[in-house]
Amino acid sequence: MPRILRIVNRFNIGGPTYNAAFLSKYLPGDFETMLVGGVHEADEESSEFILQNLNQEYHLLPEMRRALRWETDPKAYRRIRSLIREFKPDIVHTHASKAGAIGRIAARSEGVKHIVHTFHGHVFHSYFGKFKTAVFKQIERQLAAMSTCIIAISEQQALEIGEIHRICPPAKIRIIPLGFDLNRFNEKKRERRAAFRRQHGIDENDFVVGHIGRFAPVKNHGYFVEAFLKLCEAANTKTALKAVLVGDGALRRDTEALFTAQGFSISTPEAPLPGAQIIFTSWIRGVEEVLPAFDVLALSSRNEGTPVSLVEAQAAGVPVVSTDVGGVRDTLLEARSGFLCGVHSPESMSRRLLSLLDEPELRYRMGAAASEYAFSRFHYQRMVSEHEALYRSFYGN
Repeated sequence: MPRILRIVNRFNIGGPTYNAAFLSKYLPGDFETMLVGGVHEADEESSEFILQNLNQEYHLLPEMRRALRWETDPKAYRRIRSLIREFKPDIVHTHASKAGAIGRIAARSEGVKHIVHTFHGHVFHSYFGKFKTAVFKQIERQLAAMSTCIIAISEQQALEIGEIHRICPPAKIRIIPLGFDLNRFNEKKRERRAAFRRQHGIDENDFVVGHIGRFAPVKNHGYFVEAFLKLCEAANTKTALKAVLVGDGALRRDTEALFTAQGFSISTPEAPLPGAQIIFTSWIRGVEEVLPAFDVLALSSRNEGTPVSLVEAQAAGVPVVSTDVGGVRDTLLEARSGFLCGVHSPESMSRRLLSLLDEPELRYRMGAAASEYAFSRFHYQRMVSEHEALYRSFYGN
């Protein structure tokens, strides 16, 4: 029975937890998995409920946090080495950067035969300055050299890792898109739409632009604010325009201030205002309850791996508009399930939003195509079977 030690950065809402959870739960019975990960940060929502809903066992590593921490990272490294000696895995599979660094070095030190790493995103641009970025690239090259296989979650990400940033030879990269349990996004959509809109004072005919994500620099909320403002200026309709921002983080107050400075009315969890034009909800665990209330989901990021929000929105039948960064292009069907926009051009996003506002038939047609596409490409069963094939290839099966 092959044993897999699966290590994730931290159990926070996002693709890595879903990926690790479904792989740990649904790999065939001749695989044995131990799942470990760090704790979520104060400005994030815990994703442990995902594992608990699946009855999936997991182990917390409080020492492993998001940022580099010289006081706790060595402790996390020692803990992982101890787990390797105890569990004796045939494969150590790490997910995302911090787990990838500590976990791969520990696995190499303990003589683990097969080491796999999945890039869920990367920090090779839009995060740090040139010097720090160059340092991280060199570290990742050394880590890739000790890896049996590198998994990219999109074709664009594989291109960036292998050819643009030269982290490892392209031959070492396997492309396996993320997978999710999407059935819950295709249920009770009318009831959910009506309930969320009623709760926040949104009329049925209002045009709602949604945004889901952590309030951090890489998510580029200022771009979203500008795009929405330009949409309001260009719209020639009596339809009320509203924005709903789901998430939280250090820059939420700054984003609220940007909207307030433009004269928009604001509703927040701390100061609810039914009927406000801009609604901040903080984190919501069951986004399937929220997505049907959106007419379109927008994403303004500077960098992405496979954004979960785009996959989930499409599964719910909501068309998407996103900056053309990272693996986003591989997450939607351009001009069929969504639109791509220039990363430096809020005007391009406002134009796409305007077309969806002005053409309801286009919006409905794209929503139907989005749902079909998401279910065909991003279901967890496909992801699990592709990982199983990879693991078995190590043993000639």
